[in-house]
Amino acid sequence: MSESHFKFTPSVILIPFLLVLTLWILFWVDIRFHLNLDQFGIYPRNFYGLIGVVCSPFLHGNLEHLYNNSIPLLILLAALRYFYRDIFFKILVNGILLSGFITWVIGRDSIHIGASSLIYVLVSFIFFKGIMTKYYRLVALSLLVVLIYGSMVWYIFPNIEEGISWEGHLAGLITGFIFALIYKTPEYKKINKYDWEHPDYNPSEDKFMQRFDENGNFVNPPIIEVDPEIDTYFNSSHSVNYEFKEKNGLKPEL
Repeated sequence: MSESHFKFTPSVILIPFLLVLTLWILFWVDIRFHLNLDQFGIYPRNFYGLIGVVCSPFLHGNLEHLYNNSIPLLILLAALRYFYRDIFFKILVNGILLSGFITWVIGRDSIHIGASSLIYVLVSFIFFKGIMTKYYRLVALSLLVVLIYGSMVWYIFPNIEEGISWEGHLAGLITGFIFALIYKTPEYKKINKYDWEHPDYNPSEDKFMQRFDENGNFVNPPIIEVDPEIDTYFNSSHSVNYEFKEKNGLKPEL
């Protein structure tokens, strides 16, 4: 893993800002011109309600609803862009579509709107993917997400708070977990530098580990016995003298 992968660019701030700004513009247009855009939210198990799969994250019922979703979106989208740059748009677009479709399937007979399902997609993906990669920076990010947004898990259950789409929250959590399994991040794959880091490592075949007994005590390697015949062949009691003779008038250099 190269540390150069973590490179801050203006898009880390610009893209989340533009997306959140779009939500505020649509909300202002809806209020200003009385367009009643809420009708384009997700209406479960109704063919016409499928349009909400795409539109619902951009629609909000009131100013408090929009404000509560804006800050988490800014933070989580920036984190996704910085740490998972290569799959940012895949998570964003497919997260909206899949979480919306799941909401359409399991939701109550009511109109579901808001970007909270996307927020749950981001929280779920960042948390689970960081744990799966085992890369220390992403694990730290996962723990930070849990610290800040961990209490959100209660809102995936029904009857916790009236008027919220717990089905959308649950759909987002499921979607983020699925994406953490599907989308690979080879740039964070750990490179095994040593033999003992490989899964097929066998200590009994390691020359260094063979110098230790079963109790972990250092032992000297066994003395290799030399065949007497071979030893006699290569050893002699007779001295050997070398003489240098001149050839063609040339003397050897000593």
